[in-house]
Amino acid sequence: MQTNFSLAQLADPDTRESEQILRNCVHCGFCTATCPTYVLLGNELDSPRGRIYLIKDMLENDKPASEKVVTHIDRCLSCLSCMTTCPSGVHYMHLVDHARKHIAETYQRPLPDRSLRKLLATVLPYPGRFRLALIGAQLARPLAGLLPGRLRTMIDMAPRKLPSPSPVDRPQVFPAEGTLRARVALLNGCAQQVLSPAINEATVRLLTRMGVEVVVAQGAGCCGALVHHMGQEDPALASARANIDAWNRLKESEGGLDAVVVNASGCGTTVKDYGFMLREDPDYAKAAAEISNMTKDISELLAELDLPQPVRPTGQRVAYHSACSLQHGQQVRQPPKSLLQAAGFEVVEPAESHICCGSAGTYNLTQPVIANQLKDRKVGHLQRTGAEIVASGNIGCITQIASGAEMPVVHTVELLDWATGGPRPDALG
Repeated sequence: MQTNFSLAQLADPDTRESEQILRNCVHCGFCTATCPTYVLLGNELDSPRGRIYLIKDMLENDKPASEKVVTHIDRCLSCLSCMTTCPSGVHYMHLVDHARKHIAETYQRPLPDRSLRKLLATVLPYPGRFRLALIGAQLARPLAGLLPGRLRTMIDMAPRKLPSPSPVDRPQVFPAEGTLRARVALLNGCAQQVLSPAINEATVRLLTRMGVEVVVAQGAGCCGALVHHMGQEDPALASARANIDAWNRLKESEGGLDAVVVNASGCGTTVKDYGFMLREDPDYAKAAAEISNMTKDISELLAELDLPQPVRPTGQRVAYHSACSLQHGQQVRQPPKSLLQAAGFEVVEPAESHICCGSAGTYNLTQPVIANQLKDRKVGHLQRTGAEIVASGNIGCITQIASGAEMPVVHTVELLDWATGGPRPDALG
């Protein structure tokens, strides 16, 4: 793709990066076949290729974002399926992130949209606030039918029963059992520790059983993904720096640090991108790159360490839902399936396994109509596998699919922990 940016425009590092990404695009259209919104809507502007044209025109001509551009960029799930499909290596993630930043800086959203985004950014990254909001949603449930669509969606998605806070999610060290094989920092997340603290509990049990010392670092918190994908660069980078500081203190401590482990793949994709996000920060560029390079999804670490033999019979038919952030964002596909098989489960994949379930961070709250269409499509495919259980590696996907599926939906690590000596996941009854 030819571009016509001025030298002054290219002095900006984000524009310079976007110009190189745009130049890689050859207009082939392979991305349209795997883009969820194009598959649903059939509109070229709701495909990666169409959005690339809109972004190019906006950035190249230094225009404020228009309502048309915002509409089609907002409909993008950032599922990154297009990046898996693209034969030319177009790094669409960095391009659309730049577009969202430009939108945040140049476009005045309508008040209801502004208010919703402000609410999400103020509540979701903070477990205490999020828990209070969910309690409020439970109390407001009888009035849900009287509320506007997006607020009604938020109340409908709130769990009817909220788990108690877990002691695992406080800064501390969990010693390894037996011979020490590794020392890792666990990102315990923000929304996940409120919605399903059992995931972190299972992760800690399984890793320590395998000889891994697990540290929940003082000062670590939200990865920054939620606000980053809303175009809010400053709070996203503040979260990244806080996590880097917390994990660097562990690296420099006597025990050192072998890896940063993430069990929510949406967070993992962002942490692995810290090196890019902070590439221009002279104080953090090197440390950010090092943290990104040592970050692993929980399935990657478990595959490297070799899972213990199962201690109880399993054999259940498990439909594995590969979260977009894991299969497309991190290019991690086989390890979760291989681990489940090694633990004795029969693993099946649904049709259209590359297509998003509609969760996509806050997408199911900001774009509920499209999100629900994708959820129904995904749930239908999962149920047609005849599986007894659905497993996934991302809390957003688990919450989204569980709201429509008839069978239980659990995190992959919960099944692996159960098979190798941990308790039966509550969702399995």
